[in-house]
Amino acid sequence: MPVGTRGAVRHLTSRDLEELDAKVVLGNTYHLMLRPGADTVAALGGLHGFAQWDRHMLTDSGGYQVFSLEPKLDDLGATFRSVYDGSTHKLTPESAVEIQTKLGADIQMVLDVCPGLPAPRKVLRHAVETSAAWAQRARDTFLAGDSVDTQSQFGIVQGGTDAGLRLDSARRTIDIGFDGYAVGGLSVGEGQQEMVDALGVVTNELPADQPRYFMGLGDPVGIVDAVAHGVDMFDCVLPTRLARHGTLLTTGGKINLRRAEFAQSDEAIDPDAPDSPAADWSKAYLRHLLMVKEPTAARVLTLHNLWWLLRFVDDLRQAIVDQKFEAFRAETHRVWG
Repeated sequence: MPVGTRGAVRHLTSRDLEELDAKVVLGNTYHLMLRPGADTVAALGGLHGFAQWDRHMLTDSGGYQVFSLEPKLDDLGATFRSVYDGSTHKLTPESAVEIQTKLGADIQMVLDVCPGLPAPRKVLRHAVETSAAWAQRARDTFLAGDSVDTQSQFGIVQGGTDAGLRLDSARRTIDIGFDGYAVGGLSVGEGQQEMVDALGVVTNELPADQPRYFMGLGDPVGIVDAVAHGVDMFDCVLPTRLARHGTLLTTGGKINLRRAEFAQSDEAIDPDAPDSPAADWSKAYLRHLLMVKEPTAARVLTLHNLWWLLRFVDDLRQAIVDQKFEAFRAETHRVWG
């Protein structure tokens, strides 16, 4: 799922995303409640009408900003300082639901506490306790609202890499009862094997007949390892952020287009991907655009990286259908590990 934090994936339009055949795009509650405001978005047709996007949309609750912006937390919620004008804003489990209802996304997330890793067990325990209490309040608010028939709500499992806390958080979240379940608080500083081990504890508990969503994971190795544990959905800014800095996803692995060796290369970015939106231009030309800071470069490379990752997931899905997933996983580890 490409990430459109402020209602757009950077450098792209909703038409671009349709041509890439993205099925779901993310919006961010924290940023959209500040600019342009949830009431404005609601008045202009919700995120679908506002952005002219008629496919699915998911909104984060602002929980990631609890991790990245370190707001002041209390039992009621999180008090943020605006990244735009310094004003303060209180986000609670209830208000996060109300804002996301106005934004009108198909899937809304509960407000949670996502600590960075490594972290002391008492910090992880506090995150689990607070997230569970907030999840119940968010669910009660959602079920009492008028969007139950038009939106779904996902709960989020926390616990860091502590197996006992992960298990506790998963069971408490399942007991509340949601339309789908997300794994949060991983891919935030821990090692690959630590991530996989913690994930396995969670997915052994989550209902097999409901969506499982790994929040903030976008590298090919991480994706195939998570899929091996039964995860269905992913989002990450990785492909778009890498593109803006000249790093490309290709059949042979990552390449940094800023390297001098590509200055006179007439080769395409990925000769094995002739259908890429960037296939018409040489490495030398696209590198030139990058080096002179021509905005066209960021747009073309973003289109390529998203196209590549979406095709990668298509191929992964087909490998499962063809009962060739383990071979696909092994090859992904060989190229990207």
